[in-house]
Amino acid sequence: MEYYPLRHIDKTKVDTIASLQVNSDYTQVAGRLIKMQIVGEKRSKRLVVHLQDKTGIIELVWFQGISWVEKLLVSGHQYLVFGKVGFFMGKPQMAHPDIENYTTQNASGKSHLEPIYPSTEKLKAKGLNGKVIGKLTQELFTKISEKDLPENLPTDIIHQYKLMNRFEAFRHIHLPISEKHYQLALRRLKFEEFFFAQISIQLIKLNRHKISKGFVFEKVGTFFNLFYEKYLPFELTNAQKNVLKEIRKDFGSARQMNRLLQGDVGSGKTMVALLAMLIAADNNFQSVLMAPTEILAQQHFITISELTKDMPFNVQLLTGSSSTKQRKVVLAACETGEVNILIGTHAVIEDNVVFKNLGFAVVDEQHKFGVAQRARLWKKNIIPPHILVMTATPIPRTLALTAYGDLDYSVLDELPPGRKPITTFHRNEHARPQVMDFIKEQLTLGRQAYIVYPLIEESSKLDYENLMKGFEEVKSFFPEPKYWISMVHGKQTAQQKEINMQRFVKKDTNILVGTTVIEVGVNVPNASVMVIESAEKFGLSQLHQLRGRVGRGEDKSYCILLSGPKLSNDARERLKIMVDTNDGFKIAEKDLEIRGPGEIEGTRQSGALLFKLANIVEDRPMLEAVAIAVAEILNKDPELSLTVNASLKAYLQTQKSKTRWGKIA
Repeated sequence: MEYYPLRHIDKTKVDTIASLQVNSDYTQVAGRLIKMQIVGEKRSKRLVVHLQDKTGIIELVWFQGISWVEKLLVSGHQYLVFGKVGFFMGKPQMAHPDIENYTTQNASGKSHLEPIYPSTEKLKAKGLNGKVIGKLTQELFTKISEKDLPENLPTDIIHQYKLMNRFEAFRHIHLPISEKHYQLALRRLKFEEFFFAQISIQLIKLNRHKISKGFVFEKVGTFFNLFYEKYLPFELTNAQKNVLKEIRKDFGSARQMNRLLQGDVGSGKTMVALLAMLIAADNNFQSVLMAPTEILAQQHFITISELTKDMPFNVQLLTGSSSTKQRKVVLAACETGEVNILIGTHAVIEDNVVFKNLGFAVVDEQHKFGVAQRARLWKKNIIPPHILVMTATPIPRTLALTAYGDLDYSVLDELPPGRKPITTFHRNEHARPQVMDFIKEQLTLGRQAYIVYPLIEESSKLDYENLMKGFEEVKSFFPEPKYWISMVHGKQTAQQKEINMQRFVKKDTNILVGTTVIEVGVNVPNASVMVIESAEKFGLSQLHQLRGRVGRGEDKSYCILLSGPKLSNDARERLKIMVDTNDGFKIAEKDLEIRGPGEIEGTRQSGALLFKLANIVEDRPMLEAVAIAVAEILNKDPELSLTVNASLKAYLQTQKSKTRWGKIA
């Protein structure tokens, strides 16, 4: 039933060949077969047929199944042809169209929407092309009734939203008697897809609240109050205060917190995380902060250590570069409970990292970690720790989780006072000399600049060669000793990277050239220009993160996106949204639209959701309505034990169970 047709053809609608345009897409024409020949040999062999109506000629081409098609066709006969129109040398053409005899029956004028089903070469080899599948489906509906497709939605939901019944919806999605019936069927089945996705996710949330008990942090004590009163470096924004209230409410609820903290670059997420970790310490619990790179982990360690240096507070760092001696000291201190906060990379989730009493885990830049990686944090205590995941630009999967209601959601929608918007330009690589002249103007004013090259994981050697070539090119525009340039990349040791970073931080160098290792963790208020080379190769999230490295001081800042001359439509869209807005929320929405929301209950983080009909971008109003409807049902009847929900519960029990990843942020 859920093998849906790709589209329907109105068999009465026939276009003339002369009316076909480049943008005609799928269409139907009728005419007389005037020529048929096999052209080429071996792999280039193809069957070419010329079909003529009173206005012109169209070429039909088959590259596969040539012998079979050739036997079906007869010169001089009239045929009805359906397919996707293309143009070759200015002439219309269809490749592998559907073709049938043009009879008085299919030209009678009676409305008939015929389904077109997807097929594969393997299915076609078994005689199951789209047309045969359509005939089998039509035959199937003569043999089944409503009892074979029982209703699975509550009656009051069907009435409230004026939905077609389930059997009729399936019948009219396949074999509609009119366009109106098809649209009503489509609406019903999209609603059903959203409804059961919502039920699944919201039941997970209810069960997590019921089963996944959380530690209760009963008090706000000495650590928090001392820091807040004596060492807090700035007044919290109202947004930060509101998020802290939400976190404190979770901490006191006796259920595990599973919260996303969304805040744009520079909105103060780290300060909120630190204050929450101080509350954990006040209740004799340890905290861990996991960052995706050593640079960012070190940055967090330096920042938090500096902020808490005058307090009796133990902050430690654990990364892949930690020495064996240091690692032993840190691991022992974690196990005895001496460490209040452990900061590190994915090293903190290794099996040999044992905590005395881990109560709170923070995952920074959460899109850099796989779902399964983040899940390992849950196993660091008998009762899973409270989880706070932080991101500046949510990936589509996170947006989908948020839309589906499993993840509690906090927003930092205020930037600290004085933070100026960044002006972004997109320039073709032919404008490179002018871009370099602009950088020189900024350097003359005493500013600094970043120049970033893409990282292509499949070829680290190619990355390195491109970076070195780019570095030499930058040096040709900015010769020493008038200008000084630092370089950072993945092949350097952590020590060398840190030395080069510090040279830039201390203003010993004017320009920092690097790969995306500078995406996070570098804070240089004097840097006013970010140039991103081959910007079309970056995703929206990375572009937004890189841009966030500038605009941290008092000076006007700029981001210049350099790209090649030939851009895909997606790349052009990404660069346009970057030029149009600095708003991370809008960028995330566009990312969702371009990339798709990912598998909510899977471990992939981009691509289409497993919906066959519904689309969470195009059908968002319906999704929001369904979310509310499901929440109301579960609020009244969380066990689905009431009679009105019997059909719903029965249907859910027939669905196969699988591992649920949706509850892991």
